Amino acid sequence: MSFVENNFTVPPPITVAKFGGTSVADHAAMSRSATIIKDNPAAKVVLISACSGVTNLLVELANGLADNEQRSKRLQQLRTIHQDIIDQLAHPETVTTQVEQLISHIAKLAEQAAQKPSVQLTDQLVAHGELLSTHLFTQILNEMGASALRFDIRDVMRTDSQYGKAVPEVDTIRQLADQHLQPILKTDTIIVSQGFIGADESGVTTTLGRGGSDYSAALIAEAISAEILEIWTDVPGMYTTDPRIAANAKPIKEISFCEASEMANFGAKILHPSTLLPAVRQQIPVFVGSSKAPEQGGTWIRQSVTDAPKFRALALRCNQTMVTLTSLNMFHAYGFLAEVFRILAEYKISVDLITTSEVSVSLTLDQTDTCGGAPRLPEAAMEALSKLCRVEVEQDLCLVALIGNDLGDAPGAATQVFSRLEKYSPRMICFGASTHNLCFLVKTAESREVVQTLHQGLFE
Repeated sequence: MSFVENNFTVPPPITVAKFGGTSVADHAAMSRSATIIKDNPAAKVVLISACSGVTNLLVELANGLADNEQRSKRLQQLRTIHQDIIDQLAHPETVTTQVEQLISHIAKLAEQAAQKPSVQLTDQLVAHGELLSTHLFTQILNEMGASALRFDIRDVMRTDSQYGKAVPEVDTIRQLADQHLQPILKTDTIIVSQGFIGADESGVTTTLGRGGSDYSAALIAEAISAEILEIWTDVPGMYTTDPRIAANAKPIKEISFCEASEMANFGAKILHPSTLLPAVRQQIPVFVGSSKAPEQGGTWIRQSVTDAPKFRALALRCNQTMVTLTSLNMFHAYGFLAEVFRILAEYKISVDLITTSEVSVSLTLDQTDTCGGAPRLPEAAMEALSKLCRVEVEQDLCLVALIGNDLGDAPGAATQVFSRLEKYSPRMICFGASTHNLCFLVKTAESREVVQTLHQGLFE
């Protein structure tokens, strides 16, 4: 269907919607999410995650379970999660065979992983969560009277071959979207596909890293020139901090791309850090809402907003690894940092934060792959760095980030923060590189209390 304007046929606006694992956890959750799509004629493309808990089970199998009984137990758990949804379908026979075939394939891959796990095998295994959930979601939409088609996103989502943290090839994705998606978009059919996964040029399955479903949706929205990107999760939008940490956290109705990007980068789990990059490139407004309570509204993320307060929100990101490199050769010398980063680049180690003194440099490592946990410094990199300087590695740390606007130019902003932290020992304070954040490390055991203290003082 198209709109006619000034004698020209104008295609209708398109919304790309993404639903997270809790939004497709079971039949009831899938039905709520399907209703959101059915009630919005512009929602033409839906990308969904694996059912809640499924990816964790698949990662466990991918890590290699040698015990046959334990492996069988995990497979049965996977079967139960999906069978419970199938049992509530009006026409279960339409998806039963496909689901069973996928679980049988998981079993074969799990046996291979038990003998010799690999990052490539991990991607193939964990991708099955999304492959399974999309069969079920498509059927639920069709049973509601919509016209829905399950589409394998690997035909469009082209990436490189960095398994576990694949890099999308944006130009190729657009070309493939024009070829495979645009013809469907000209019909009344809703496309249901997978977030998080893709394929390299050889057709081998890849993943965009843990939480990459948001990023997938943004890339597809960019590729098809969508007008809106919706991210549906289990909370009604973004808050001044995680409500599970501070009970008085306040909802944010509108936030800029810059602020939201900082929040995502520094641990706000509601968005994947890369999500906003394609949206910013194409100026696509992003809506974040709760599939459990869509009537509560949510948060709009736009290029510019009417209200830009000094302090917007607090984010917490745990599982941090801090590496401190110390050498007297740094003193009044040049080239030391260049050599450090040459070594890090050689071993493909991504650095997040960095602070320096006369004789030492501290940095934190990015967590970019699928497996989760604190990132590790590879032994080979440790050995290479140790020839250059003394290397200390610390874990059990969390990063606290205060997000706001013009923080570097706001008189007294640092005092307002650190005057409330007299009983704690912040590490690696980073302030000034961005006007939108002030961040530091604290011990994991005191991290939640630090956020609560700051939120009470700055937001309540």
